[in-house]
Amino acid sequence: MAIWGSLFNLILVMILVLLNGFFVATEFAIVKVRESRIAQLAAEGNKRAVDVERVLHNLDAYLSACQLGITLASLGLGWLGEPAIAHLLHPVFRYFHLNETVVTSISFIIAFSVITFLHIVLGELAPKTLAIQYSEKVVLAVAKPIQLFYKIMYPFIQMLNWSASRFLALFHISLEPHQEAHTEEEIRILVNESHKSGLIDQTELMLVDNIFDFSETMAREIMVPRTDMVVLNLRDPFDENVKHVQNGRFTRYPVVDGDKDHVVGSLHIKDMLTGLLEGESHDLQTFMRSILTVPETISISRLLTMLQKQRGQMAIIIDEYGGTAGLVTLEDIMEEIVGDIQDEFDDERPEVERSDGMLSLDGRMLLEEVGDYLDIELESSDVDTLAGWIYMQIDHPPRVGDRVKEGMYEFVVGEVDHYRITRVYAKKIGKAEEEISSQ
Repeated sequence: MAIWGSLFNLILVMILVLLNGFFVATEFAIVKVRESRIAQLAAEGNKRAVDVERVLHNLDAYLSACQLGITLASLGLGWLGEPAIAHLLHPVFRYFHLNETVVTSISFIIAFSVITFLHIVLGELAPKTLAIQYSEKVVLAVAKPIQLFYKIMYPFIQMLNWSASRFLALFHISLEPHQEAHTEEEIRILVNESHKSGLIDQTELMLVDNIFDFSETMAREIMVPRTDMVVLNLRDPFDENVKHVQNGRFTRYPVVDGDKDHVVGSLHIKDMLTGLLEGESHDLQTFMRSILTVPETISISRLLTMLQKQRGQMAIIIDEYGGTAGLVTLEDIMEEIVGDIQDEFDDERPEVERSDGMLSLDGRMLLEEVGDYLDIELESSDVDTLAGWIYMQIDHPPRVGDRVKEGMYEFVVGEVDHYRITRVYAKKIGKAEEEISSQ
């Protein structure tokens, strides 16, 4: 009978170890599983996923249930496990005619070690690893049992949660409900980790990064500067404006009255062509449309909304003095999300070119973009572009060959158009033989 009693206790020990593992696996699985994936399965008609949704929607309570289950199983192991194994070991050590005190001590140490090993390996580590690697499968399997346990132990769980909240209240700490939402930085980290794991490609990574940067980018950072604006002038002869359109590569042009500080509207070449074919007067004002005017500090996300509401394609950017700073088109805004959009008329040089171990950079590149590309910090509260930053470092009108050193890089003015820096070369100082393209 004693043997059968010991075997029964051993069976109880293994059941308690498995129960401990069940609650550990449940706890990690419901925390690790993606709620969006469960919602997708539930929408497809998976009944077990519906059970999981109920658990996830009351996550804190079910985590408390898991903790209670782990505690009860661990207490049971301590109560039954050590005596059961020690009882089996006693006859073995008595065979060697050892002192009863020695037999009891050795049996206790071995029994305690065995129970600890089983508890840690089979009751903690193995279930945890399984739940983390196969969280979806595990959570679908345990949802029903944990719901049943929660219903049975509901009064005790509520009492324990209430006691915990009262205790924390003594220290002026309130229990906040579980939040599934992630901050922008957390989402960026998750996306980067997914990219490293091969779950998303480089294009998808770029799109996510660009979308987060979208609301922080101001119109002045992406605008076509005033000096590069191609405009039609009401004070010029009509034929001269037509030549500008013929020689140009755009479908829309700002219309000014005298100079670029007096933008009075925009012109779509389709309107002009249609009007000319229908014999309308040769007057730009006949074909003009209104144009949106916004300050240079407006975010491009807000500007996009304004253009959508007005069904516009172009906006004039005004500086703090009321003058024209530049213009932004809908294409410029979309390029901030999807990257460069080239059409059959675009013949612009790439922003970045590689040649002879150096980088050739467009002077209009934003300092933030240059810094990210070269992994250095280029900051200025007064200017946004690389050309503007170099201009501030020199004390004379820019000339080809002017040099500015910053960190591990030397920037050399490569091309100048009047007083405007259009191209800049960047190379690592002291490492001319090292190809920057290896970055």
